[in-house]
Amino acid sequence: MLSFFTVDCVIFTFHEGALKILLAERNEYPYKDWWALPGFFVEKEEEMEDAVKRISYEHTGLKDIYLEQLAAFAGLKRHPEGRVLTVAYMALVRYEDVKNKIKPVTNYMKQVKWFDVSKMPALAFDHGNILSLSLRKFKTSLHYSLAPFELLPEKFTLTQLQQVYEAILGEPLDKRNFRKRISNLGYLKELNEFQTGVSYRAARLYKLDKRKFQKLFS
Repeated sequence: MLSFFTVDCVIFTFHEGALKILLAERNEYPYKDWWALPGFFVEKEEEMEDAVKRISYEHTGLKDIYLEQLAAFAGLKRHPEGRVLTVAYMALVRYEDVKNKIKPVTNYMKQVKWFDVSKMPALAFDHGNILSLSLRKFKTSLHYSLAPFELLPEKFTLTQLQQVYEAILGEPLDKRNFRKRISNLGYLKELNEFQTGVSYRAARLYKLDKRKFQKLFS
């Protein structure tokens, strides 16, 4: 029985009010023509973290992105050719940074595409389980993690921030209560700037004060 070691990346972005995940259409057996999480084998002389950075770069064209280790998956039947241990990572990218860089760069995939997490196709291997775990962890860590801000531009509106929280939680939030709670936490910096290029009344912009956030949750 064969034994291999791989890494898989759950790559999220936020666009048009929805949480989206990047999937690759496989060009190899098993599961040829199926959609799967971006991932591949760790090379013999390669550190695991370097493999994650390599694979995420191959699929997004970005370096130095937010990466968080999720869990290891080693089920005997997760791969039809033998035991293949995989370590899954969550990656977060801003859509504006990545929208023009998504393209196939390896021969083991046909194409890559963003999918709304609420409209997912069937996934190869046990990647559906990996995605489910990543979403659960995303939700449970939402209120003490910097992760939601990794999906937003540096300067954002409170509406955009609420939309990110709602997309991750999969449910609407009361606008007044959300803004009151966020304001009371004190880690948002109100700017003397407003949205530009919008057809509606421009909203005020805010920035995250990372020092205050880390002090609050350290």
